[in-house]
Parts: sequence; structure tokens; C-alpha cells
Amino acid sequence: MRNFFIILSFIVAGITSAVMVGFDIEAMTSDIYYDDEQEGLDEQIMIRFSHVAAEDTPKDRTTSKFAALVEDKTNGKVKVHIYPNATLYNDANEWEAVQNGSVEMIAPATAKISEHYPKWQILDLPYAFPNYQAIEEAYEGKIGETLLKALDRSKVKGLSLWYNGFKQITNQEYLIRTPDDFNRLHFRTMPGVVIKEQFNQLNASTSTISFSKTYQNLEVNFVDGQENTLSNINTKKFYEHQQYLTISNHGYLGYGVLINRDFWNSLSPDIQESITEAMNEATSWGRRHAIEINDQHARELRSNQPMNIHTLTTEERFQWEQALQPVYEKTKQTVSSELMKEINRIKEKYAY
Repeated sequence: MRNFFIILSFIVAGITSAVMVGFDIEAMTSDIYYDDEQEGLDEQIMIRFSHVAAEDTPKDRTTSKFAALVEDKTNGKVKVHIYPNATLYNDANEWEAVQNGSVEMIAPATAKISEHYPKWQILDLPYAFPNYQAIEEAYEGKIGETLLKALDRSKVKGLSLWYNGFKQITNQEYLIRTPDDFNRLHFRTMPGVVIKEQFNQLNASTSTISFSKTYQNLEVNFVDGQENTLSNINTKKFYEHQQYLTISNHGYLGYGVLINRDFWNSLSPDIQESITEAMNEATSWGRRHAIEINDQHARELRSNQPMNIHTLTTEERFQWEQALQPVYEKTKQTVSSELMKEINRIKEKYAY
């Protein structure tokens, strides 16, 4: 019994001492490995941005600008992870990926959106845009607003239209100068009714091939040629299997920037506002720098690559426009008269 009282007195003394010195039981039960540098990481929002263009192209550089602006405007709360060069999804499956939330953002060519929303075909009309000012008026005016609004009831939200450059023609057979030179050649194209009809009018056949697989198809001569911007032709090294380049400026390649709608709706209003501000600034930056980037690649192609390059004369350009005029008539069947009037107004406003 005496031993029991001795043990009990030690226990009471221990508890009394703990109370007197402020023994913190809650602290003892907390995570002893807590690192204050990790605080807030669980709350960080990650945006996976997948695209198919190579580095040092207008799309990739504008995406990088957007990512930096988002991180800055949200004080690091939102982080944009960029997956370029089809490392995550290619242009054949990125649409499904953003629809089901496997990725938060993509920036497909406008032609690829026209597969799902025919109004977007308006941007693929040949020779619709005489210069860069015409592009800006279309993208940031009534046409751009109408096309982005067309996505309102879809699983994606349209944030902006981004810039790249005018499309040119390459092939491996001979130099193309006139519409007749297209006869019986086989071209890789993006999907899109207008683009397919363009080559139909030129008596050329087409195959729809994803951008990431274009080089391989040129390499094995499955197709004779393709159309693209100078930045894409250079960064993807199409010149290794395309001897002839025609500077035609017959169409414009731009992108629709899309974000998964459920993801967007899950964001707080202040985060949405910051992303919108970043998108607007990145779009403006991309518009200013896309011309410069393509000019840089044009110089590299002319000075470093063994391509035979021809720029259409005024007379040759006129022949192309006349040969492609029926494309407008067929497009009227799927695109509203309001949009057609607007595209024709812009075309006339900036005509040479």
C-alpha cells in the first residue's frame, strides 16, 4: 500500500508541474513535421494547358506569356503547366480531353473548332484577310465575339482568339505559281469543310492528318505537300522533305483558346477575373509578336535552308482568288448571312 501512495504522489506531482509550466497537449498531438514553406500548396490551382505547336512559335510563346501573367496576377495561387508539341494530347484527341476534363485548356486551330461549330468556317475562307489589320478587326470585333459566344452551351468556354500568321504552300514536286499547278497533287490538311473545298477547287486531293504526324507523312511521300505558317514550317523542319515553298498568304492560321467549363465555373470570381485579365494581355502580346516571330522564321528559311521560294505576283494572286471564289458560295450554305456580310465588309475595307 505504501508503494501505491508513492507512485500516486509522483503522478500527481507530474500533472501539477505540467499545468504550472503550460504543458501543451494539443501541440504534442499536432504534426511534428510541419513545414511552413508547404503552407498553401494544397490550395494551389493547377491548369494543364496542352497544345501541339513547337517551341518558339507564336502559340507556344503566347502560352508562356499567359502562364507568367496568371501566376503573377494570382500571387502564385494559380499555376499553368504547359504541355507543348503534342506531348500530352495531339490535335486529334485534345478536343475530347478538354471536354471530359482530362486537361483544362487547349488552343486548337480555328479550323478544328469548325468541325464541331460550323460558324467557325468563316475564318478559313481563302483570301478573306488582305492584311494583319483585317485579322485583328475580325478576331477582336463582331466576328470573334459571335464565334466565342457560339460555344456558350458547350462543355468548353471560349476565352480568346490567338494569332499565328498567314499560310503558305509547300510541296516536293515543283514550284507552284498558278492554280493549275495544284492539279493532281496530294496535300495534308487540317480538318474543315472550307479547307477541303479550297483544294477541291484547285483539283488537288487531300488527307486530314494531325499536325504531330505531318512530318512523317511528308518523309514517306504519302502526301506531296501541305499548307502552314512559316513558323510551323521551320520549327517542324518540313523543309527537310519539301523543296518548294510558295509565299501565297492565301489563308490565315489562328487559334481558339478554350477552357473546360466545369473547371472554369469552379473558380472563384476573383480568380476568373485574374485569368481573364491575363488572357487579354497575352492576346495583345501575341498579336504584336506573331508577325515578328514569323518574320524571323522567314529569314531563317531563306538563309539556312535549301528551299526554292517563290512569292506570288499580283497577277498570280488574282488568279488564285478567282479560282477560289466558289468556296464562298458553298460556305454561305452553313454560315449565317450576317457573318458573311461582315467578312466581306472587312475584306473590302482592307483590299489592296
